Amino acid sequence: MGVFRTRYLKRILDLFVVIPRLAAILPIMGIVAMLVRLKIGSPMLFRQVRPGIHGKPFTIYKFRTMTDAMDAKGNLLPDGQRLTPLGGFLRSTSLDELPELFNVLKGDMSLVGPRPLVMKYLPYYTDREQLRHSVRPGITGWAQVNGRNLILWDERLAMDVWYVENWSICLDLRILAITILKVLRREGAAKDPDSVEIHLDQERLHRVSDKNINARS
Repeated sequence: MGVFRTRYLKRILDLFVVIPRLAAILPIMGIVAMLVRLKIGSPMLFRQVRPGIHGKPFTIYKFRTMTDAMDAKGNLLPDGQRLTPLGGFLRSTSLDELPELFNVLKGDMSLVGPRPLVMKYLPYYTDREQLRHSVRPGITGWAQVNGRNLILWDERLAMDVWYVENWSICLDLRILAITILKVLRREGAAKDPDSVEIHLDQERLHRVSDKNINARS
């Protein structure tokens, strides 16, 4: 299947799923926004630049889950210390990701695809792993329904590449169905990813350092 046709069909699926459900989704988002404003404060949305298709930067939107608490030196406290009870609930139920539906409507993201990771990871992907940027990033994906933050980076990124190379409408529908079940069961989501994983840049810097040490031995 040609690249253009693949993108066209994925875009149709995204809009077909999202637009008819906006009437039901918007009131939920309104309630969540109000709770975030009351319990955590403003701004209600978390914004961050992430790499999109072909690595082109875009701004992702999520509901805010953490405070801006700082230590005595003015540095932000670790994520786990800034995560609020409401924020933990929003993460465990994936409600914090509802604003990403607007990214889908804008065309920055797809419902299904490799998760958009942070910009600082871009130099650390292998040439093969760069294939994950040949499609729009997704709210959910093959790696998210097969372990999410609880699997190693090599495995997670390999799943992203597998998804790109094996994409089909049926695969997207399968991933969406599994995602709904996992969200309802609150499976696979770590409230504080830093508590269960090392950052990709740190992991691969350590790997390079270990190789250099072994080479000198």
